[in-house]
Formats: sequence, structure tokens, C-alpha cells
Amino acid sequence: MPAQPPPPTLIPRPTEVALRPGHFTLDADTTLRIGEGAEPAAELLRTLLAPATGLPLRPSPAGQFTLALGPGPGGPGDFGGLGEEGYVLTVDPHAVLLRAAHPTGLLRGIQTVRQLLPPAALSADPQRVTRWPLPCADITDVPRHPWRGAMLDVARHFQPVSYLRRYVDLLALHKISVFHLHLTDDQGWRMPVAARPQLTEIGGHRAESQRGPAGSGVYDGIPHGGAYTTGELTGLVRYAAARGVTVVPEIEMPGHVRAALAACPSLGNHPGRTLGVWTRWGVCDTVLGVHDEVLDFCRGVLDEVMDVFPSPYIHLGGEECPTHEWTHSAAARERVAAEGLPGPEALHGWFLGKIGEHVVKNGRRPVGWAETGAELPPEFTVMTWRDPAHTLTAARRGHSVINAHHRATYLDYAQSDGPDEPPAQPGAVVDLRAVHAHDPVPEKADAEAAGRVLGTQAQLWTEFVRTPAHIEYLTYPRLCALAERGWSGATDWSDFRSRIDGHTARLDALGVPHHP
Repeated sequence: MPAQPPPPTLIPRPTEVALRPGHFTLDADTTLRIGEGAEPAAELLRTLLAPATGLPLRPSPAGQFTLALGPGPGGPGDFGGLGEEGYVLTVDPHAVLLRAAHPTGLLRGIQTVRQLLPPAALSADPQRVTRWPLPCADITDVPRHPWRGAMLDVARHFQPVSYLRRYVDLLALHKISVFHLHLTDDQGWRMPVAARPQLTEIGGHRAESQRGPAGSGVYDGIPHGGAYTTGELTGLVRYAAARGVTVVPEIEMPGHVRAALAACPSLGNHPGRTLGVWTRWGVCDTVLGVHDEVLDFCRGVLDEVMDVFPSPYIHLGGEECPTHEWTHSAAARERVAAEGLPGPEALHGWFLGKIGEHVVKNGRRPVGWAETGAELPPEFTVMTWRDPAHTLTAARRGHSVINAHHRATYLDYAQSDGPDEPPAQPGAVVDLRAVHAHDPVPEKADAEAAGRVLGTQAQLWTEFVRTPAHIEYLTYPRLCALAERGWSGATDWSDFRSRIDGHTARLDALGVPHHP
């Protein structure tokens, strides 16, 4: 009896997977049979394998490796249950067939092919290997949740677009569907706005950065800055889309706006005041005013954002908004009276409602961070982070919800309490097992509420994270666990742990610094 193949180390775990004895050999003679609409997937396969393998993978009507949408040349099949991201992969000794109902499904299947190959095939360095074995397998794979996200904060510490492309490549490898790009905050404004160039010219630079946690009073004395061009961001959007990743931009409002107020003082509650871009961490108490100029400003900025980012979702921030300035502002009190609001605190929901309406009128869906799960306008998709109960609260109110509970998804928290851990956000340790155990759907959710949970998302706030190497060390392998939970649902911890041991060889081949 022939020996059985070893179990696959695929991350995330496919819905159905069976390895069989034998393998298909990818070599210089392998050609691609490309079905109608499958060329983007074929191009991605060539692009991803070329650096290490040098394989041309030319198209041919008689190709051994078939990429097809619908039943395709491989014969009939039920593709109704695959949705937008599902795929079927069949590897035999003499042929490979990758089929999907939608082009994105083919892109997901390409990543599985990469993981089935030896780890060296993922390297950026040419390998002296001419024949690459792809194990025989039958795989049917469909994600549990559509929103499997990763948020990177480039407002606190700027990263060049060249690194953002690498970041996207790593997300795509793990079938992460959303790259949430946090572009503005108190400490920096990175989004180019043609109508307001001062936002990046002034708001994109701060004099120095705080060292240590909020309130430490210690600064590094080193100027920090950076901003993207429109061309860089539109190129990033195209690059991500070619890998099946949607870039969701975030423009913070009405709080976390000190950089914007430094650039445009008239937007504040004290229009004559001169402010600098904030050099501290924590929550700044300066917020946007509520006069008409501010609303026009926000709409104008978002018009340019929506021109650059075709994402169905536009994130408006919305969290940690102190109301002290509104309480003491005559203009804000006048707005409260004119709108019939109960008090200055209600301006938060009113403001987001006004700006959310503009997003909806443009055919997009506003997203906001939720402090309680019950404070955002009804048209908002809610991103809950403070407490697991808030996810259920928001879903029962009728919101679509992304569960981003900080005790399971904040990657700026330390991975362990070991003395060798790099600087991290003060807070609870979030280890690999905590991320793996995080179920986006609340335990008490009925079927209707559960159906409103879009998925989950990891966050990496960068107050203490300055370099790509530090970003990747904090991200991996924890993002692998989030990817698994979002795509596969609940999986056995010991099974996942054994697959991670094999998967780290792929991270090593890609040059990814990661936690042991």
C-alpha cells in the first residue's frame, strides 16, 4: 500500500481538502490553458512564481494547467455555492484544474497553489531548481466571512508605498480581503487633497514624536513626516485589486483631527488659534467645529478620497471624540439649538450622520468605530472594538458589523510578556491562541444577528512601531490566526498549531520577521 501524503500545512485551512499520492511537476514546459475572464489570475500566477522559479507559464490551448471561470473545459460542476471567493482546485499527475465562479475565486486559488509548492517557490531570490512538485490534491474552498481585514496605521508612522505593496502581497497570501488604510490622525495627515494642499504640506509633518506611553513627557527630537501622491495611491489600489484585496481608506472625524487643524485652523472650534501637529500619543481634546465650512470641507475631502479609492466602504473614524470644546463653543451651542439636539454630546452622532449621508449619496457605505455599538447612525457599518457585547448590540440594531475586539485583534499589543519583546502598546497581551479563539459572531446571536456580522479585522496602530520589520514581527504569525478564523471558522487549536509550524517556512522564504 503506498504511503499517504503528509497533511497539508495550508493557512487558512480549506473547507475540504484531500491530498493524494503523486504530484504534478511545474517546469519550463508547463503551459496555461486560460479560460475566458481568467487572464488576470494567469498573470498573477506568472508574476508571483517568476522571481523564484523563472517559469514562463506561457498560454496554450493544450495547456496542462487550466484556469477557468464556471464549469469551463474541466467539465460540469456546481458553482452556485462558491460565491465570489470560492474555488475548486484539482491536481492530478498530468494536469491541474483551478475553477471558480468569479475572478476573485481564481485569485484565492492561486494563493493555495503557492502554498502547496515548496516554500522556496515564494522567495524573491532565483532558485537553482527547474522542476517544482505540486502535490496531487482535491480542494473545495469557500470563506465563512467576506470581511477578513487588516488595518495599518500610517498616520502615526508613515510607510512608503513600496512597503504597502509588500504588505498587500502578504495579506493576499493569507486570503485577507480588506486592507484598511488609516490615513489621518492627530499626528499626521497622509492623504493628498488637491483642494487643500496644506493638509499634507503642514499636516503631514510633526516636529518630534513622544517616546514611551501617553503621558511620558519624553520626546525623541526627530522630525517625522510623509505623504502619498494621488498616483501612488491609485497605483496601490490597482496593485491590491489584482491580488483580490480591497483598499478601504479611513479619514478620521470629528476627533483625531489635530493634524488637519494645524493645517486649516478655521475648521476648529477656535478658528483664530494656531496649533501644531500633535507630537503626543493618546486622545487629543481638539476636535472639528460643527459650522458649515467644516461640513463642506469634509465632503470635499471625501469626494477626492472616493475618486482615488473605489472601495464600496469609506471609513470615517468617529471614535474617541471629546465633546469639551463643543460644550464651550457658542457656535456649537447654536448648532445644538438649531438642530433641536438634547446637548453638545449629540453633535457627534449628528455630525457623522451628515457626513455619512454624503457617502451614501455617492453610492458608498460609511464605516465607523463604535464605542458602545449603539451610537452610530443607522446607515453605518459598525466596527466594534471595545467590548464583545457591542457586536451583538450593533447587529440587533440592524447594522452590518465587523468584530475587531481589541483583546483579540490589536496587533500593537505584545505577543507575550517575555523580556525580549519589542516596545508595544500598553495593554493586555494578545497571543496567537487569543487571536485563533476569536469568533467574530457573538455566542448569543440568533441567525438574523449572526448574518449581519461581516467578519473580523486585525489592527496595527503604530505609535510604537516605526519600521517594516517591526510591523511584520508584530503581525505574523498572529494575522495567520485571524485569517484562519475569518476564512475557515473555528478550527482545532492543535491542528492549526501544527500547520503554523509548517507555514513559518514560507514566511522565512519571504523574508518576514515573525514571532517564534
